[in-house]
Amino acid sequence: MIRFDRLRDAVSLAALCGAVTAFAAPPPTPVRDVPQTFHGVSVPDPYRDLEDVKSPATQAWFKAQGEYAESVLATMPDRQALADRIEALGRATGDSVREIVRSAGGRLFYLKREAGHAQFKLMTRDGLKGRERVLLDPEALTKKAQGVPHAVNYFVPSWDGKRLAYGVSAGGSENASLYVMEVATGQLLGAPIPRVAEGVVHWAPDNRSLTYNQLRELPAGSPPTETYLDTTVYHLRVGAAESSARPLFGPLVNQDLKLDRLDVATVGFDPSSRFMLARTTDTTVPEGKLFVAPVADLGQPQIAWRPISVFDDRITDARLYRDTLYLRTTKGAPRGRWLALDLRLRGGGGVQMAKVAIDEPSRGVLKGLVIGQGGTLYAEVSEGFGTRTLRYGAPGQPPVDMAPGVIGSAFAIDDPSHTHGDLWVFTSSWNEPPKVLATAGPAKPAVDTQLLKLRVPPGTPALTVTEVLVPSHDGAQVPLAIIHRADLKRDGPKPTLLVGYASYGHSIEAFFNARSVAWLERGGVLAYTNPRGSGAFGDAWHRAGFKTTKANTWKDGIAAAKYLVAQGYATPKTLGIWGTSAGGIFVGRAVTEAPELFAAAIFDVGTMDTVRAEESANGITNISEFGTVKDPAEFKGLLEMSTYHQIKNGVAYPAVLLIHGMNDPRVDVWQSGKAAARLQAASTSGKPVLLRLDGQAGHGVGSTAQQQTSKLADVYAFLLWQFAEAAKKP
Repeated sequence: MIRFDRLRDAVSLAALCGAVTAFAAPPPTPVRDVPQTFHGVSVPDPYRDLEDVKSPATQAWFKAQGEYAESVLATMPDRQALADRIEALGRATGDSVREIVRSAGGRLFYLKREAGHAQFKLMTRDGLKGRERVLLDPEALTKKAQGVPHAVNYFVPSWDGKRLAYGVSAGGSENASLYVMEVATGQLLGAPIPRVAEGVVHWAPDNRSLTYNQLRELPAGSPPTETYLDTTVYHLRVGAAESSARPLFGPLVNQDLKLDRLDVATVGFDPSSRFMLARTTDTTVPEGKLFVAPVADLGQPQIAWRPISVFDDRITDARLYRDTLYLRTTKGAPRGRWLALDLRLRGGGGVQMAKVAIDEPSRGVLKGLVIGQGGTLYAEVSEGFGTRTLRYGAPGQPPVDMAPGVIGSAFAIDDPSHTHGDLWVFTSSWNEPPKVLATAGPAKPAVDTQLLKLRVPPGTPALTVTEVLVPSHDGAQVPLAIIHRADLKRDGPKPTLLVGYASYGHSIEAFFNARSVAWLERGGVLAYTNPRGSGAFGDAWHRAGFKTTKANTWKDGIAAAKYLVAQGYATPKTLGIWGTSAGGIFVGRAVTEAPELFAAAIFDVGTMDTVRAEESANGITNISEFGTVKDPAEFKGLLEMSTYHQIKNGVAYPAVLLIHGMNDPRVDVWQSGKAAARLQAASTSGKPVLLRLDGQAGHGVGSTAQQQTSKLADVYAFLLWQFAEAAKKP
């Protein structure tokens, strides 16, 4: 486990004996209030200095806090036993495979982490029966970098499968450089291109050139808010020098289009189409602007981009196929609708000329689209915690479930070349490992491709899953899934962990995590909820927990927690809550609004200070989701959802474990630092507030298996420790 490039401090004899009875106070935090006034409201900020993460004083404070947390976590009862069990479960499950791509001719690309290994390798094979080859092993890069973990952030094969573009970053930073490889030989083509952080890399139909979005190289001292502004899409011939790349699209390139500085763009292609598509977003919400132009214009001095849609058209996804542009919209269709726009229309025309291809479903939420051989349309429809893939035929014909015998979800695996006669689906459920199935519809049985050979670990107890709707504070029905071992008797409160996220319209889907068996086999209960802010019931559900309505997110979480107590799964002495990233709002505000409900909480790389967040690199991109302090109503909502600002002196808060990677590019580490300092000063419960830090991690992207195991062991051990401590008190 890598924290601050140091070994664990020695622990006391009492700790080694497995008892945590007392611990020193956390390192003190200097207070220097820097209040700000917004729309007549003065907002205190006693720990503003922690935002200067690069200052020696702040670095010393983070180091001291991290070492303090590490010394306490090392003494927790059962911590090592849990770590050993979690690692054993991961090994017993088998090799993990993800992000499968099928190219023309049957060549496959995917990421694979072998059981017991640290990182996902980039793999290929020619068809299911072909020999598997390693194209890139990040563990070798880690070794060369003296232990700094490296990871593959993205990869995009050419349409013919002969070349591969991929991004690699170090230390969880996600600051990837772009490489291009000849697949047959493994030879690199040209030099790596820096600052290609996002995987929005697209091959031209000729397989000889590609487009990529590159961040600007900022001068020293630039404010972090400049990071994602004025990015440019370049077009480069494979193997050519970066200096020869053509600026193709972006705010600095297409001034006539009046793009915003935060219009981060991609220019994409389809092998079947003579058109190319320019799409912008702010990197956070999918809505943006769309333009098309003929691919032939790549050879012209000027490209005449034709506008298709703007932000208010609410286009959330787009697919090119031949002369048709398919567009997913939520405008007038909160559950989603796919439109088809004929790009050959005389006089042009935008989204207003499109016709309905797949209408809004009466139930469920219409999501992703896959275009198969001959233009066959497959679309995903989610409902509850599951998703099905349906094939759509002629108008008036009912859609066909492509995997009717699959329990849980069946997600469509894209067929970017449109050359395969079958469809592959990725299965997912609460109590079975996923598989990759090849299916041609209900008339033919689905065939296991054997790309995934995961097993239920030996000794795993049978599980019971219950999905319910829980009434919230205003009567809204909130989805909640409850998982525990089948033989668990409801004869008393159990260790229970409630997990939620609920932002950007993203929902928790049913999934099997073998490592969570370490919790379930000890009699623990896992509960997952999709409050408002998620997309459980479509766009309207998302917008009911969005900007000024965000309070519904944590109030729905509190309702789920009260349900777990009322149904006898837990008491406030055995109930924990966990939120990650934007889920920090869910967990942080549930804890600060109803601290009496929880014994412990996990704030995992959480958004803790939404008032100051837009002053950060990624925070500025989140204005579209959470709001801006420049707007009076949105400022009020931001202040209400800001955990840091809602912590009150003299309140008995639960025990809190804050987790963060020092290289996090999405949520700055100072957000967890400020919340930790405020809780340590304000809480009167006497319960620990620990800031667990990892000097070689970021937001979690690219973390090694060992880092994931260590983190989960700390989470489970911390919760069980606090439940035991709470039970001792009347």
